[in-house]
Amino acid sequence: MSQKTAIRIHPSDSVAVALVPLKKGDVITLEASGSVPAVSVTLLEDITAGHKIALRDIEKDEPIIKYGYPIGAAKEDIKAGSHVHVENVHTLLSENASYSYDEKAAKAAYETWKKDTAQFAEHVPSINAYKRADGRIGIRNEIWIIPTVGCVNKIGESLAAWGNGEFCAGKPGPNPKGGVEGVYVWTHPYGCSQMGDDHATTRKILADLVHHPNAGAVLVLGLGCENNTMDRFKQEIGEFDDKRVKFLVAQESHDEIEDGRKLLKELAAYAGKCKRESVPMSEIVLGMKCGGSDGLSGITANALVGRVCDAVTAMGGTVMLTEVPEMFGAEQMLMNRCIDRAIFDKTVKLINGFKDYFTKHGQVVYENPSPGNKAGGITTLEDKSLGCVQKGGKAPICGVLQYGDRISQKGLNLLEGPGNDIVSTTAQTAAGANMILFTTGRGTPLGAPVPTMKIATNHPLAQNKTGWIDFDAAQILDGNADEVRDRLIKLICDIASGRAETRNERNGYREIAIFKNGVTL
Repeated sequence: MSQKTAIRIHPSDSVAVALVPLKKGDVITLEASGSVPAVSVTLLEDITAGHKIALRDIEKDEPIIKYGYPIGAAKEDIKAGSHVHVENVHTLLSENASYSYDEKAAKAAYETWKKDTAQFAEHVPSINAYKRADGRIGIRNEIWIIPTVGCVNKIGESLAAWGNGEFCAGKPGPNPKGGVEGVYVWTHPYGCSQMGDDHATTRKILADLVHHPNAGAVLVLGLGCENNTMDRFKQEIGEFDDKRVKFLVAQESHDEIEDGRKLLKELAAYAGKCKRESVPMSEIVLGMKCGGSDGLSGITANALVGRVCDAVTAMGGTVMLTEVPEMFGAEQMLMNRCIDRAIFDKTVKLINGFKDYFTKHGQVVYENPSPGNKAGGITTLEDKSLGCVQKGGKAPICGVLQYGDRISQKGLNLLEGPGNDIVSTTAQTAAGANMILFTTGRGTPLGAPVPTMKIATNHPLAQNKTGWIDFDAAQILDGNADEVRDRLIKLICDIASGRAETRNERNGYREIAIFKNGVTL
């Protein structure tokens, strides 16, 4: 059979991954790699695409190797050609783990990355974006309505609908020239009846959204009796341009809809003057996210996004990885690329902090993966995590952010946040991501407030869900991976420049969710 029917990701792997559905009796042949000889295996059972095949006999309790790392251990003896999955593999994760920093190896990894990506540092493409007063760029010029409390959500929705009809002829969307590109409200159920850290977190995330550079103007909408008072929230926001940010307290207004519309007109007049200008792609901030992953995620979509990460960071751009629980089992791989001891220590604290969060709630750290992940071929959390972190490519880890922090360090950053899709994309948006590259093997319509590009891991998903998917990463299995990467970078530039829009923007699928860890009154 064709070699394209299965792939061995790393020469030391004891399993291969089926790229297409395979039948019992089929023979897969994998070519030699370095000192590892070619191998041919006859399948002992049917294997679904994305699922794993034993390349040799594996003894009970022996580690299963994929991506060059253990993804678990065998529950029983496994014969070559057998299906390797949840029935015969168990996790090796525990709540306690020790980590080490090899400064020499980290420096060597940095030099290798720098050499391999030199072409991108020398040739940085341009995008057309909005230069903001704080030095950042926006790739959209929208008016955002930020409710301080969930009680005014519907008022915000009414004002946004009116604003889109008034300023965008009812059809918001990117404009390659500039002007108001849409009016959006980021509804949420919080801002009152919260205590301690939860209340502080709500204020912080909402303030981050007020400052987001994709928003040309902002209307902050309050009720008047909530815990998140307008005066306290203004303190959280800090310095702001009173032409760009307006405030409305509904209880203090005779007609909040009429007053809201007046304020939106003022904001539209201000934002409408903004025009796109040519800037280097190095100014962009990208968030990397995966959701509905399958057994091909780490081979196609995440690996492709990792190539983009290497290219963008080499240009001088900024990339964020989050989903900390989906680093468990792969964290040492990331730690080996920390630029110095201080960043390593912050990464260890990031990982252990989330493990403590799990254990304080009486949960084990390896409860992942989801039923959909398992159906797609992911067996353990280690399996999922090693595929997940491929989105970071080989770039050095330059910064570590706490949840709610705004990004300031160029290069690849780790951001505190859970794996939950809406919460983590909101965290990346709040941190300053202009756009999110969202890889998926199962498919999802979800979108963040910023353009959220859906990148499919496999052809069937890309072909079946054209209303959701922006790019088919499985193309890297069919041809030159560098050419596919370059096509994806071009699409990123087109979307950033307003020449194209993501499916989530076209569909109007945009929302936020804020992390919650405490008591609701």
